[in-house]
Amino acid sequence: MDLQSPGKDWKWQVVYFFFLYSWGWASGQLRYSIAEESEPGTLAGNVAQDLELNLADIEKRKLSLRSGDNDRYFIVDQKTGAFAVRNRIDRESLCGSSLTCLLPLELGIEKPFELFSVEIEILDINDNAPTFSSADQIIKIIEMFANPGVRFPLDTAEDSDVGINGISQYKISPNPFFSLSLKNRKDGSLIAELVLEKKLDREEKGQHDLLLTAFDGGEQPRSGSTQITIIVLDVNDNAPVFDQPNYKITLVENLPIRTVVVKLNATDPDEGDNAEIGYFFDHHTLPAAKEIFDLNSNTGEICLKGLVDFEESHFYELFVKAIDKGTPQQEGRCLVQIEVEDINDNSPEIIFTSNTNEVPEDAPIGTVVGFITVRDKDSGKNGEVQLDVSSNLPFKIQPFKNRYSLVTSEYLDREKTAQYTIQVTASDLGSPALSNQTVIVLNISDFNDNPPIFSQAVYTAHIKENKEPGALLCTVSATDPDEGSNSDLTYSIFESQIDGSSVSSFVYINPKIGDIYAQGSFDYEHFQVLTVTVRVGDSGSPKLFSNVSVYIFILDTNDNAPTVLYPGDSKGFIAQEKIPQSASAGYLVSKISAMDLDSGHNAWLSYRIIEPVTQTLFEISQYTGEIRIIRSFLEMDNTEQHLVISISDHGEPTLSSTVTMIINAVDTIAQDLPQSQDLIPNSQTSPNLTLYLIISLVAISLVSLITFLIFLVKCLKKDSYGSSSGFCFSRKYQAKHYTDQYKPTLYLNTWDFEIHGSEDGFSRITGAMLSSLFPYCF
Repeated sequence: MDLQSPGKDWKWQVVYFFFLYSWGWASGQLRYSIAEESEPGTLAGNVAQDLELNLADIEKRKLSLRSGDNDRYFIVDQKTGAFAVRNRIDRESLCGSSLTCLLPLELGIEKPFELFSVEIEILDINDNAPTFSSADQIIKIIEMFANPGVRFPLDTAEDSDVGINGISQYKISPNPFFSLSLKNRKDGSLIAELVLEKKLDREEKGQHDLLLTAFDGGEQPRSGSTQITIIVLDVNDNAPVFDQPNYKITLVENLPIRTVVVKLNATDPDEGDNAEIGYFFDHHTLPAAKEIFDLNSNTGEICLKGLVDFEESHFYELFVKAIDKGTPQQEGRCLVQIEVEDINDNSPEIIFTSNTNEVPEDAPIGTVVGFITVRDKDSGKNGEVQLDVSSNLPFKIQPFKNRYSLVTSEYLDREKTAQYTIQVTASDLGSPALSNQTVIVLNISDFNDNPPIFSQAVYTAHIKENKEPGALLCTVSATDPDEGSNSDLTYSIFESQIDGSSVSSFVYINPKIGDIYAQGSFDYEHFQVLTVTVRVGDSGSPKLFSNVSVYIFILDTNDNAPTVLYPGDSKGFIAQEKIPQSASAGYLVSKISAMDLDSGHNAWLSYRIIEPVTQTLFEISQYTGEIRIIRSFLEMDNTEQHLVISISDHGEPTLSSTVTMIINAVDTIAQDLPQSQDLIPNSQTSPNLTLYLIISLVAISLVSLITFLIFLVKCLKKDSYGSSSGFCFSRKYQAKHYTDQYKPTLYLNTWDFEIHGSEDGFSRITGAMLSSLFPYCF
C-alpha cells in the first residue's frame, strides 16, 4: 500500500469525518469512513462529540466498544471519545469485490446503560494490480480455415480493487493479423476478444506472439500482462469425399446374415492423420435401420446383421459420414438408399367367417354360406391371390367387396350327401407360387322332402285256411332317407272293402314295426287271395306317405272229401252197369268221375276197388277211375258182380268217399248201350257243369295271361335295379310230376293249378295262383 504524507492524510480524513458526522447525525446513528490500509491510530471521528456527551461524563459512564468480530480493527478513547484505527484493514479480505464495504459496531455507555450503532465504511484504495490466471495463453488456429473477423475469446485479468481502481483498459502488442476488441458486461467489467484481421498461412509464419496488458483506473494506474502464443496449425482443409454422394441399391429380402450390401469408398487428398478415414452412421440414420445394417468403420462395408423383410419395411436410408483423423476432424457425407425387393415368401392367409356350420337342404341356389377373407403380406404379383374351391361340389366362390362369399351353386340333397368337406385353396401369382389351404366342413340340415320307401315293390304272405286268429302274416318294412322326426315312420292299413267287409276286420298291422297279423281265420274255398294296401307315413311337416300292396294267399287244407260226379243218380252211391257176357279183356265197363273242392294234393284223387278183396274179374285205373274187364266171363262167374270203389285224395289226413257199383252181365245190350251223355245221368246237371268248367277255364286263362304280363313288366323293371328278396317271398320252386299209364296230371306245390285228364275230353282247372310260376319276378 502506498503511504500518503501526513498533511494530505489529515486533510483527507477531515473531509471524510465531516461527511460522516453530518450523515450519521442526520440518520440517527454514527457512521464513519476510513480508507483501507490506514495506519493504526488514524482518527476516524469523536463519538463523544457526535453523541453530545460532556467530556467530564465520558469517563464516569465508561464509554466502550462492545465485543464483536469487527471491534479488533478499532478503538475508542474513554477520556476524549476519539474513535481511531486499531489494526490495519484490508478491504479486499473483508468485502472482496463488493463495491460497498461496511463494518457494523456497537458502542455502549453505562450509568445509565445506552447502546449505539456505529457503521464504518472501508474505502478502497488502489493497492492491487491486475493479474491474469495464466502467464501464457496458447491459441491454435488452422491455416486457411479461419476467415477474417473470426473472434477468439481471451482470458481476462482480475483486480481485487473495485470501482475506479478496477480494470479499465486492455492493450495488445501491435500485429497485422490480430486486433483487440473490448466489450462491457452488465456489471461494468470488460471482456477482451482477439479478432483475426486476415487469413493465416502457416508456411508464412507458424507462430504469433502477442502481449496482452490490463490497466486499472487508479490515480496511479497499475497493470498486469500475459503472453499470448498463436500456433498456426497445418490446415486439414480437405474433407473426405465419397465416390458418389448418393448410392441407390436394390436388395432382395431374406438375404443371409453378413451379406455385404455395398462397400463405400471415400478419399482425402490430405496426408497423415488428415487422410486416415473412419466410416460411421450419423444421427439421421434411424435406429431400425441400424438394427438391420452394420457399417465397418475401417473398410466402409455395409453388411446385414438382421433379417431384411419387405413386409416390415421396403425402403431404408442410411446416412453415412466419413471422418478423417485430422485436427480438427473433417467429414464427408453420403446417402445410401436401399430399396428392398419383395420375394414371394408369404403364403396367403384364409379366414372363413360364418354364423353356422349347417345349411338347410332346401336352400335356394345362391344362398350365402359364409365369407372368406384372403390376405397376402407380399406385394405386386406376389400379393395377388386366386381362390379355388373343391370341384364337383355344389358350392362356388363369388367376389364380395374386398372379400369372397361362399354360395350354393346347386340344389342340395342331404340324403345324397349329409356333409360336405370343402377345401378352399388360395394361391398367389408369385414365382414360384405359394398357396394355402383351409377345410370348411358344412353339414346339411334335413328337410322332409322324401316320402318313405318300402323295401319291396309288393309283398306276399301265405296262410293256411282255418288257422287261428293272430297269426303273423308278413312284415312290411320301409325306410325314409330323411332324419329326425322326418324319418319316424307309422304303418297303417289303407281302409278298403273286401266282400263287403272292412279290410281291418281281416288283418291288423303294428303301426311301429309293420307286422301284419290275421284278425280271423280264412276259408280257401271262399278266398284264395286277399289284396291289402299298407300305408306308411313319416312325422315330418308336411307328412309324406307311400303305399304298398300286400297279397295274402290262402293256402288250402284238406277239409273237403271227394265228391262223386258219376254216376250221379245212384242212391247211396250205388250204381248199376250192364255189360255183355261176351266182353273181352280191356272192355270199358264204366268210369267213375269225382271231384274235390280242395286243391293241390288235397284234390289229387285216386281210385281203388276195396270189395271184393280178391277181385279177379275187374280192375280200376288208380287215377282215371275207369273200370275194365281183365278177362272174359266164364260159366262159373256170377252174372251180377258187386264192386265197392273207394275214392281218396292225397291230403293230410286223407279223406275219401265210396261208391257201390252193381255190374250185370247180359247176353246182349245193344239196345241198352249208354250214350256219351249217359255217363252223366242227370241231363240237367251235365250241360251246366260243362258250361261252368268252360267259363272257369276261359276266365282263369285270361287272369293268368294278365298276371303273367304284369309280372313280366315287374321283372323287367327289377332287372334294372337288381334282384331283392323280401320277408314274405318264397324263392323255392318245386314241381313234381305224377303220371299214370293213361293221362298226365301236373301238380305244383306252390302253384295252385291242376289239370286232370279225362276220357271224355273235359278238363277241370282249379286255383289261380301264379306267383310261384315266376318266383324271380317278386
